[in-house]
Amino acid sequence: MVHLGISYLCVKIPIAFFEKDRWLFRIRNWEYRGKAYNRFFKVKKWKNIIPDGGGLFKKGFAKKNLQNSDPHYLKTFLYETKRAELTHWLTIIPAPIFFLWNIWWAGIIMIVYALIANVPCILLQRYNRARLTSLI
Repeated sequence: MVHLGISYLCVKIPIAFFEKDRWLFRIRNWEYRGKAYNRFFKVKKWKNIIPDGGGLFKKGFAKKNLQNSDPHYLKTFLYETKRAELTHWLTIIPAPIFFLWNIWWAGIIMIVYALIANVPCILLQRYNRARLTSLI
């Protein structure tokens, strides 16, 4: 429920928020147009098994594949990678609250789940955005 709730709220954020070059979303030099993600995390090998939650909500944006090369579409895709990354970061943050009503090992399981479920998605969004940025 936490994951879906945060996802729903993030879909409501206006696209203009993601048009700005904010610190969290900025592509760093070490990412080298996404190549670092493939070199260190082998993103190309597992990216196709990650489900695309973009179509989960009415105003969602599917990011599984590029649909066309129109510049407006590519920029929208780029902004939506920022939305997805923010969603996954925010979904990790509440994991420690499960310690409040669970025994300690269940809280640890929830933190591990939050990391396993979200970090690959964050890596994938940054990989895609770095590649899109150089393409645009």
